[in-house]
Amino acid sequence: METIMCVVIGILFAIGTYLILSKTLLRILLGISIIGHGVNLLIMTMGGLKKGGAPLLGWKEYSFTDPLPQALLLTAIVINFATTALFLVLSYRTYEELGTDNSEQLRGYENE
Repeated sequence: METIMCVVIGILFAIGTYLILSKTLLRILLGISIIGHGVNLLIMTMGGLKKGGAPLLGWKEYSFTDPLPQALLLTAIVINFATTALFLVLSYRTYEELGTDNSEQLRGYENE
């Protein structure tokens, strides 16, 4: 199962990198979001895909799962949502003010 997850993580990182290298701001935003999803899968996979009970006090004979990767995953989801919302507002405001979302035109280069 971990091998499949590693392949999926690699695909998500490749798609995200491809989208970040494009010219439009919306594709760059989607690439950042997809890389965030890849990071979430990476944290979950590195935490271990194992079965176990909840880490409660008093249960000494059962195996427990580690709650730290789940807490890191929730934190990463919140950060990914916040950065996506911020970049979405910034790209919308940029398009509203300048009339374009092409990064080359925003830098001052004109397509010839």
